[in-house]
Amino acid sequence: MSKKQKNILLILGFILALVICYQFAISKTLQQKKEFKILSQEELLFENAPKQLLLLKQKEVYFDSFLIKYQLDGSSIQNNLLKTINSLAKDTNLKVVSFLEPHIIIKNDLTINTYEFIVEGSYNEINQLIYRLEQQSKFGEIINLHFEKKKNFRSRKYYLEASVLLRNFG
Repeated sequence: MSKKQKNILLILGFILALVICYQFAISKTLQQKKEFKILSQEELLFENAPKQLLLLKQKEVYFDSFLIKYQLDGSSIQNNLLKTINSLAKDTNLKVVSFLEPHIIIKNDLTINTYEFIVEGSYNEINQLIYRLEQQSKFGEIINLHFEKKKNFRSRKYYLEASVLLRNFG
């Protein structure tokens, strides 16, 4: 064998040795390094778990206080709204004439509920009801308030009727 052939065999043997070393040692080392990084990240998550649990419990207490403050129990918003309107109407001598089913619109994964109800009473009492609904109960925003003066032909007396549209995003 000539020197040239020996050098070629030496280079091919060296390349073959590198391939074999990569297959049996280096690739497994790189795989173990990736696995180590993943396990290290999971360890950090488990170390933070008690802190996150404490934060979640605090948030739960905070949100429960909102539910109690705004008189929201486990039932639907429509039932809570009607209950609130009735209690406020009783306090201010208003009469709830009608409460219609909500109009529901789904747009871009956002549900918009529009509730319509009609109350009867004096102007100041109706305004007080609207103020309490918007500012104190946080059911949504009043998007339309239409006052109409009507006459009761039997008693020949006039009364004020307000049609209210309340919009809620859910």
